[in-house]
Amino acid sequence: MPYPLRERILILEDEYAANDFGLTIAMALLEAMHAAPACGIQVHLVGDLGAGKTTLVRAMLRALGYTQHVRSPTYTLVESYTIGNIKSVPLLIYHFDLYRFEDASEWEDAGFREYFEAQALCLVEWPERAGSILGIPDLHIVLEIQGKGRKLTARAYSKIGKACLSQC
Repeated sequence: MPYPLRERILILEDEYAANDFGLTIAMALLEAMHAAPACGIQVHLVGDLGAGKTTLVRAMLRALGYTQHVRSPTYTLVESYTIGNIKSVPLLIYHFDLYRFEDASEWEDAGFREYFEAQALCLVEWPERAGSILGIPDLHIVLEIQGKGRKLTARAYSKIGKACLSQC
């Protein structure tokens, strides 16, 4: 990865703090998508099993107004969400979980490229399982278990990512 444009390190003491961060970053991502509607945003979520990647995605979806059940895409590999009409445009969100991938070529074989070419928010758990195929994300979030809480390290690798982290 190149040198990040911005980095934030937060200690999330509990699930409430994770939900607060989810709300803040979701609103920042929404604002960024409206500011640059012609492009999508890619967020990589990295951490051990149980570190809170899916919990953070759930918090983000709730913050954006998604009220239905949010499933982990561990077995389906991708879950798609459409969040109503926000400023007269539906917001497309794709939540990937690549944990079950054994080889980076499986990403290509699964036909996921089209999702990343859409004007959508792509949230990817276990991005390292796709090797370098995904490219450099706008945001790279690492979650580490620390006692009952989490250490969150967020790095921005694009102007969009930098603008989002500036709000956190």
